[in-house]
Amino acid sequence: MSDEASGTGRRVVVTGLGAVSSLGLGARAVTAAIRAGRSGIGPIGQFDGTGFERTLAGEVRGFHAEMHLRGTDPARWGRSGRFAAAAARMAVADAGVHPAALSAGRTASCFGTTNGESQVMEGLTRQWVDDGLAALDPMLAGRADGGRIAAAVSAELDLSGESVTFGTACAAGNYAIGYGFDLIRTGEADAVLCGGSDASNRATHAGFHRLGALAADVPRPFDEHRDGIVTAEGAAALLLEPLDTALARGARIYAEVLGYGMTCDARHMTNPDAASIAECVRRAHHHAGIKPGDVDYICAHGTGTKANDSTETAAVREVFTDGPPPISSIKSMLGHTMGAAAAFGALVCCAALSEGFLPPSATLRRVDPALGPDLDCVQGRARAARPRIVQNHGFAFGGNNAVTILGEFTA
Repeated sequence: MSDEASGTGRRVVVTGLGAVSSLGLGARAVTAAIRAGRSGIGPIGQFDGTGFERTLAGEVRGFHAEMHLRGTDPARWGRSGRFAAAAARMAVADAGVHPAALSAGRTASCFGTTNGESQVMEGLTRQWVDDGLAALDPMLAGRADGGRIAAAVSAELDLSGESVTFGTACAAGNYAIGYGFDLIRTGEADAVLCGGSDASNRATHAGFHRLGALAADVPRPFDEHRDGIVTAEGAAALLLEPLDTALARGARIYAEVLGYGMTCDARHMTNPDAASIAECVRRAHHHAGIKPGDVDYICAHGTGTKANDSTETAAVREVFTDGPPPISSIKSMLGHTMGAAAAFGALVCCAALSEGFLPPSATLRRVDPALGPDLDCVQGRARAARPRIVQNHGFAFGGNNAVTILGEFTA
């Protein structure tokens, strides 16, 4: 990321949104559910939950890849790749641009993930353990590479630009958006499909279970009695275009990407660091050419763990010295979609800017007093508002932090 403010290159706007989630298929379904404060969390179905004390997840139900993919055979890809390709196809349709136009230009695919093709890897592991290396299914092995998530998008839409998968875990969706923003701003790409995708898997659920980080029922970010996350899956996709191209074709513009910030402190494997997060936010503000007082809403990382929520709010207070703007967590409804989490945050931020609302912390009962008496977490349901600039958080294990800044489009 350049030290200069992002205004030195082409302006970048979001013109299409797509989603595959526990709250429904398509950006409109997700946005409607978020605004109503509905939950997509239910009993685990993607793997055997026997032996776990906590057996809830935010799983995608009723998804049939063959109903959404037209340019590639779904059998070529794992569940994460199919999610990403379907969400990208939805974003293109939502943008009203013909896929052939994207195929003919320099269109890139940039997607983030935490676990790659986790279900494929679990299947291969079972084959190896049960019957040895010689028993591995070559077709299954061919779907194992996590880098194929972005490749599935490129194959589905016949894209010829860069195809990049970011493995920076729960911050990866913002990494992908930041990279796509730079490609367009500098003229290296004509359009970018970016976002994040992850599929539910037993290993991730077991890992968080052993950490003691799983919620007993639903995640309750910022609540005084919050007790952890709920693992989830899905994909979110955004179509980024140069402003001049979007205006020339009369596109609907959801939002403008103003800038982003990144830090990687690597101070602890799992615990977030407030100083590093605060620096990430400052970098994002500088890159976007804004001040803290310009931000009208923060879409928090907001996992619902004791450590994350206290550290995140401490970092926010370090930057927003006059008091934080409204801050909420959509993980209260979606669960933690891992590498797709920040992409879902960006999608909902775009909808909030376009439609005029603040997303809620739907499961919040009482804000933890230790987080401060003035913390506005938009409790219960969405609130009507006209945010002009919003801040989207994505933080990951190992200290990978990424923040994107999105703004209401003005000519």
